[in-house]
Amino acid sequence: MSSVHDFSATTIEGEPQSLSTYRGKVLLIVNVASKCGFTPQYTGLEALYREYADKGLVVLGFPCDQFGHQEPGDEAEIRDFCSLNYDVTFPLFAKIDVNGTNAHPLYQYLKKHAKGLLGSEAVKWNFTKFLVDREGRVVRRYAPTDRPESIAGDIVALL
Repeated sequence: MSSVHDFSATTIEGEPQSLSTYRGKVLLIVNVASKCGFTPQYTGLEALYREYADKGLVVLGFPCDQFGHQEPGDEAEIRDFCSLNYDVTFPLFAKIDVNGTNAHPLYQYLKKHAKGLLGSEAVKWNFTKFLVDREGRVVRRYAPTDRPESIAGDIVALL
């Protein structure tokens, strides 16, 4: 695989989705969870999406339950939670693993191309963010503690 666009994932509605759909867009790919201390970042992610979508930004949310069982719900519960509590309109996908032997192939690729602290590939917690350019190349990884609004400058530079 040579870019993020070579992967597919299942939408939160259960439909297969090729990420080639987002060719030509800047992507912010985030593993999300509903019961995490970082869950309020949905507000900032949605604000980025609304502010820059018309310039080519797409935020992609991938629910994950690998960290402290903080995403226990099924896809319908996750979708409803995000809609009712944070008015999320950016694309959400079905729950995945981001680490381990069952890690989604997209996340295997992201981690290989943007290592974390001290060269680690493992995603450390929910709301780790990966910034991807219009050609599908991974540009940077951000820690869960990096608030969405703090990375807006990096996003704008790619738009």
